[in-house]
Amino acid sequence: MLKSFECDMDRVGRDLSRMAGLVEDAVRNAVTAVLDRDREKAQAVIDGDGEIDALENEVDRQCTRVLAVHQPVARDLRRVLTFFHAAADLERMADLAGGIAERAQRLADLPPTVPPDRLASMADRASAMVRDGLNAFLHGDARLARAVRRRDDEVDADNTAIIGDLIAQMSANPAAVEPGLSLFTVVRNLERIADHATNIAEDAVFLIEGEVIRHRPESALPADVRPAPARTSR
Repeated sequence: MLKSFECDMDRVGRDLSRMAGLVEDAVRNAVTAVLDRDREKAQAVIDGDGEIDALENEVDRQCTRVLAVHQPVARDLRRVLTFFHAAADLERMADLAGGIAERAQRLADLPPTVPPDRLASMADRASAMVRDGLNAFLHGDARLARAVRRRDDEVDADNTAIIGDLIAQMSANPAAVEPGLSLFTVVRNLERIADHATNIAEDAVFLIEGEVIRHRPESALPADVRPAPARTSR
């Protein structure tokens, strides 16, 4: 029974890994399409969304079967449910990458504009969070998961800085408004992709350690470097 359960969950894990690889590629290619004004690459991202949707459906089907056949409890049940969550987060990231690709196509129709300086590095950080978040989840690496959670702050900082720059450009030059709005959507979608990667990392910590770190920034630190809890007077 245990061996059969593990075989089934390994199959789900392989599909999740495939999803994560496709999502990481979609994010990278969508941003490259923005930077290079590449309509064909943008269209390839949009067309590839169907494969990711199909994989999410397959993960859902397999997890439902595991629940029915094996009736897992305790940690095994948490594992199945968090796999459901991870697939949903990955599918949403793919949708956001598709939104970036659509903005890339629109930008390609407009006069050339200089993209924000930090856009490429922000995309690299978000893509790495997708990869590392799922690796932490699948391989039981709580320390890596916590590191992914902390890196979300860097993407948030990129988001704030780039949006500020875009607003300044649009305020100074009316011709910058239309491309600026498309770039605004690109940046916001990257920030949301990082949020979904963070969700997967937080689920990984819960699965591995049973600790909820969502909305608790201090819990994203490794246990050996967390500040000691404040003492209360008697």
